[in-house]
Amino acid sequence: MKTINHRLLYLIIIVVILIGIITLIAMKGPLAPTTVQITQLKQSDLKPALFGVGTVEAQRSYTIGPVRTGKLQQLLVDHGDKVIAGQFLGQMDPVDLKDRLQSAQLNIEKNEHLVEASQARLDEAKSRYIQAKHEDKRYRDLIKKKQVSRELAEAKATDAIAAFEQVRAAEANLEGARHDLQRTKYDLKAIQAQLDDLQLISPATGIVTAREAEPGSLIVSGTTVLRIIDTTTLWIRVRVEQRDSAAITTGLPAKIYLRSQQDKALSGKVARIELIADNLTEERWVDVAFTQIPEGIAIGTLANVTLYLPVVKQAKWLPAAALQHHERKTGVWLVRDNKAHFVVVKTGTRTLDGKIQILSGVTADDIVVSYTSKPLIEGQRLKVK
Repeated sequence: MKTINHRLLYLIIIVVILIGIITLIAMKGPLAPTTVQITQLKQSDLKPALFGVGTVEAQRSYTIGPVRTGKLQQLLVDHGDKVIAGQFLGQMDPVDLKDRLQSAQLNIEKNEHLVEASQARLDEAKSRYIQAKHEDKRYRDLIKKKQVSRELAEAKATDAIAAFEQVRAAEANLEGARHDLQRTKYDLKAIQAQLDDLQLISPATGIVTAREAEPGSLIVSGTTVLRIIDTTTLWIRVRVEQRDSAAITTGLPAKIYLRSQQDKALSGKVARIELIADNLTEERWVDVAFTQIPEGIAIGTLANVTLYLPVVKQAKWLPAAALQHHERKTGVWLVRDNKAHFVVVKTGTRTLDGKIQILSGVTADDIVVSYTSKPLIEGQRLKVK
C-alpha cells in the first residue's frame, strides 16, 4: 500500500514539474508571446525639417593667371588681401612687346605722312585735270571757228585724258596709303592687347585666398597664379537625404550652426537646389545662403544646417520607430486578437523629433506596435506591455 502511495506521489510530482516546464516554455520560452509597446494613429500639425552637414563655400570664385606663357615680373597682392574689381594685381614680363609697340606707333606716324603726301598729289592731279579739261573744251570751240588746227585740238584732248588717268592713279595711291595706315593701327591694337593680356587684373571685388607663384617663376599659359573669392557670395553647400529632398524649395528658412561657433544660431534660406545628386550616398546638394554673412568666417568651415519645411496641417502620424520593413515592404505591425499582423502603409513627411506622416494603411482604431525587442512574424502571439 505504501509503495502505491509513493508511486502516486512521484507521478504527481512529475506531472506538476512537466506542467511547470510547459507553462514556463509557454510564458518565457520560445513559445512565449512577444512583449510589445503599442501606440495609435495621432493627428496634429507637423513641422517637418531636414538636417544636413555642409561646408562654407563661395558662390563666385576666380582663378587669375596669364593667357600667354612667360615669366612672372611682379605680384602686388598676397593671401588675405582685399581687392576691388579692376585692380592691378601683377604683370608678366613683356619681353620685346614694348619695343614692338613703339615701332608700331612710328609706323602709324609714317603712314599718316604718306596719306598726307598722297592727298597732296591727288589734289595736284585734280587741278591739272581741271586745267587740261578746260583747255580741251577751249580748243574744241576754236576748231569749230577754224582758228586752230585739228592736230593741236587733238593734242589738248589727249592731255585731258592723261590728266584724268593721273587723277585715278593718285586716288589709288591715296587709298593704298589709307589701307596701310589702317593696317598699322590694327597692328598697334594687337600689340597693345598682348600687353594688356600680360597684366593680372581682378575681375571682382573680394579677397585673395591663395598666391601660388612668385615673381621670376616661369608661368605656363592657363596656370593659376592667384585665387580670389567674392566674399559677398558666401553660402553653405549642404548634403541632405534624397528621400525627403522633393519638398525642398528655394526660399525655405534655415538655421545654421558653424562648427567654429556652435553656440550661435545663424539664420539663412535655401538659395539653390542643385540638379546633380550623389547616387552612392543617396544625398543631394542644397546651397543655403546666410541672411547676414558673419565676419571672419573661413572658407571650408563645417556647419550643421536645419531646413524648415512648410507646416503640414492636421496630419495623421505615428512615431517613426513604428515603421518596419517586412518582405521588402514598408509598413507597421498591428495587434489583432493578440497576434501580429503586418500592413503596408504609405508615408509622407517626417519631423526631426521622430514623427512620420501616415497617408494610408492605418486607421485611428488600429493598435500599432511602436516597439519590440525582436523581429516579428505574421501571426506571432503578442503581449502588450
